[in-house]
Amino acid sequence: MYRTALLAGLLLATALPLAANAASAAARTAQQQRMADCSAKNKGLKGDAYKQAQRSCLTPHGAPVTTAAPAATPAMAAHTATAAVTPQQRMASCNTDASSRHLTGDARKTFMSGCLRSH
Repeated sequence: MYRTALLAGLLLATALPLAANAASAAARTAQQQRMADCSAKNKGLKGDAYKQAQRSCLTPHGAPVTTAAPAATPAMAAHTATAAVTPQQRMASCNTDASSRHLTGDARKTFMSGCLRSH
C-alpha cells in the first residue's frame, strides 16, 4: 500500500509540470506561427517600412503602436554619436585606408583588424 501511494505521488508530481510545459510550448508555437504569418505577409517590404508593418501586425489589436524613440539621456546621446557609423561604413573606410597604403597579406589583415577595432 505504501509503495502504491508513493508511486502515485511520484507520477502526479511529474505529470503536473509536464502538462504546464506543454501548455506554454503551445502558446510559444502560436506566437511563432503569428510571426511567420506576419513575415510572409510583409515579404516585399524593406527597412523601416518592413519593421513598421511587422510591428503593427504583431501588436495586439487595440494596443497603441508607438513609433517615437524613447527620450535620450546624455549617456544614450554619447552612445548614438559613436554608433552613428555603421559597420559597413567602418569597413569601407578601413578598406580605403589599407588600399591607399598598398597593404597585402598578413600586413593588411593586421591593419584591418586594428582599424575596425579603433572605430
